[in-house]
Amino acid sequence: MKPLALAVALALSVPAALSAPPVFAAAPAAAKAPASAAWVTRSNELAQILLDAQGPFQPEETGFFGVPGYDDKVFDFGPDNAKRYRAAMAKARDQLKATLATERDPNVRQDLAIMIAAADENIQGSELNEKYLLPWSDTPQTVFSGINLLLSDQVPAERRAKALDRLKAYAGLAPGTTAITTLSRQRYEERLADKSLLQPTKIEVEQSLANVDTYITGIEKLFDKYKIAGADEALKTIATQLREYRDWTKSEVLPKARADARLPEALYAFQLKRVGIDIDPQLLMQRAQLEFMETRSAMRQLAPLVVKAKGLKVSDPTDPVAVIRALKGDKIADDQLEHHYRGVIDAIDPIIRAQKIVDVPQRPMQMRLGSAAESAASPAPHFLPAPLVGNTGQQGTFVLPLGNPAAGDKAAQYDDFNFGSAAWTLSAHEGRPGHELQFTAMVERGVSLARTMFAFNSVNVEGWALYAEAEMVPYEPLDGQLIALQFRLLRAARAMLDPMLNLGLIDRAKAERVLIDEVGLSKAMATQELDRYMVRMPGQAGSYFYGYTRILELRMQTELALGEKFDRLAFNNFLLDQGLLPPDQLAKAVNEVFIPKHR
Repeated sequence: MKPLALAVALALSVPAALSAPPVFAAAPAAAKAPASAAWVTRSNELAQILLDAQGPFQPEETGFFGVPGYDDKVFDFGPDNAKRYRAAMAKARDQLKATLATERDPNVRQDLAIMIAAADENIQGSELNEKYLLPWSDTPQTVFSGINLLLSDQVPAERRAKALDRLKAYAGLAPGTTAITTLSRQRYEERLADKSLLQPTKIEVEQSLANVDTYITGIEKLFDKYKIAGADEALKTIATQLREYRDWTKSEVLPKARADARLPEALYAFQLKRVGIDIDPQLLMQRAQLEFMETRSAMRQLAPLVVKAKGLKVSDPTDPVAVIRALKGDKIADDQLEHHYRGVIDAIDPIIRAQKIVDVPQRPMQMRLGSAAESAASPAPHFLPAPLVGNTGQQGTFVLPLGNPAAGDKAAQYDDFNFGSAAWTLSAHEGRPGHELQFTAMVERGVSLARTMFAFNSVNVEGWALYAEAEMVPYEPLDGQLIALQFRLLRAARAMLDPMLNLGLIDRAKAERVLIDEVGLSKAMATQELDRYMVRMPGQAGSYFYGYTRILELRMQTELALGEKFDRLAFNNFLLDQGLLPPDQLAKAVNEVFIPKHR
C-alpha cells in the first residue's frame, strides 16, 4: 500500500527518487547462524567500518534502527556534503575490499560482498544526483521525520530523552551547529547558477509549503506526549526557522520549479535497479497489462456474488468498481476504525494457523492510526519496524493514516481503508502474514549487521507482502476477496503507470482516470499514488507486482519439482527464514537447500 522506504527511511541526502537505500534486515541463504557465532562477531566488527562512514551523514535513519551513538545527531547538510559522503563511502569500500582479499570464512565473505555493493550503489546514486538535480530539500519534513523516528513508543525512554539534543542541533542551538534550514538554503543557492541542473518539481514544492504548519504542530505534540522538558526555546526557534524556510521556498524556489516531473533517463534507470526491478521497463509494462486484464476479469466474476451476499443495490452487478463503491457505503467512523482493524487482525492469526499457511508468533501485533503530520509525511498505510539492532522486545507497528493532505481539503479523506471489506487484505499486507511477520522473524533470528543493515530492496520486501495477501484470499469473506483483487489490480496498474509516466507514455490526468474509474480508488488515494510515481519515489511502485511474480514463479517451480511432497507451510517458513534476499539468491536457496531436503 505504500513505499515502505518512506515509512522508515528519510530521503535526506537526495530527493526521494535516489535516496540512500532503506535500512532493513536480510537473512542468509543457508541455515541461519546464532547471533553468538564467531563469524557473526567478525562480520559485525567489519560492518562497523561502513556504519562509521555512513552514520554521520544520515544519523536519524541509522539511530532509528538501533545503532547507538546517533540519537543526538542530525543530517549533514554542510558544505561539500555530497563529495564528503562519496569519499567516506569509497574509503570504507576500499577497506572492505582489502579485507575480502584475505578473508576465508564464506559467511563473512558474503557479508563483505553485500557491504561493498551497498557502498558502490550509494556512490553511484550520489554522483547521479549531483550531475542532474539541484539539491533542494523538503527540510521541514526532514526535521519532523527525524523527531518522529526518535519520539516513538518503539524507542526506549532513555533514548527518547535525546530528542531535545537533536532538536537543538536542527535549530543550530547546540554547540558547533548551524540551523539546518540555513545549511539547506546554502546548498541550493551555491549551485543555482548551473542551469543544466533540474529544479525540484512544482508538485513537491507546493506540497512542502502546504505541510509546514502541520509538521510544526506534529513536532510540538510529540514533545508534549513524551513530556520532554526544557524544549520551549528550541521549539519556538525551530518553528520560526521552518516558517522562514517556507517563505523563502515560496518566493525563491516555487517560481523556478519545473512542471515536468519526469526524471532524466539515467536517474530513472538507476532507481529501477535500486528497488530491485532487473528487467526492461517495457517488459514490466507488458506483464502488468496482462495481469491487469486478468485480475479485472476475475473481479467481474466475483462481483455478482458479493452483491448477493451483502444485499447491495447496484445497477450492474458485474461492474466491480460500482460494487466496491457500494461497499464503501459501509463506512467505519474514525473513532471506531482502530477497534475494527484490531478485530480483523485478531481473526487472521487463527486462520493462518488452522490453514497452515506460515508459523506466526503467539503475541498480538501492534496497530495504530497515524497523526496528521505522519499522514503529511507518508500519506498511505505503512509498517514502521522496530529497531533491528539491539532490540529488547520492541515491536513494529502497522500505521493507518486517516487522510492525505496533498489531495486538497475537499478530497483529503480516504474512503479506501475505512470500510469493513478493506480491513482484511490491508491487515494481511501490513500485518500478518505480511510485513509484520517479515520483520518479527528478522529481529528474533539475530543476523549479522551486514545482513540487517545493508541487504535490501523493495522487490524483496513488497513481493512477500503481496504474496502474503494472496495466501489469505481463499479464507476471507467474499467482499474481502473482492477488495484483495482490487488491490492486486492496483499493483498491476502501478507497474504499468509508473514507467509510462516517467517515460512520457501517458499524462497524469489519464493515469488518474485509470486509478479512479478502473481501479476504484478515491481522489485522495489516486493523488498519493501519482505523487509517489513521479515525486516521492519514482520506480518503486512497480516492485510489488514484480516481487510477487518472482515468488509465484519460484513456488510453481518448487511444486513441480516436489509434486505431492510439496509442503506449503514448510515452503513459506523457508522463504521467511531467508529474510529479504533478492529473487535470484532466494531461488538459489530454494533449489539448493529446500528442494533437496524435501525431495
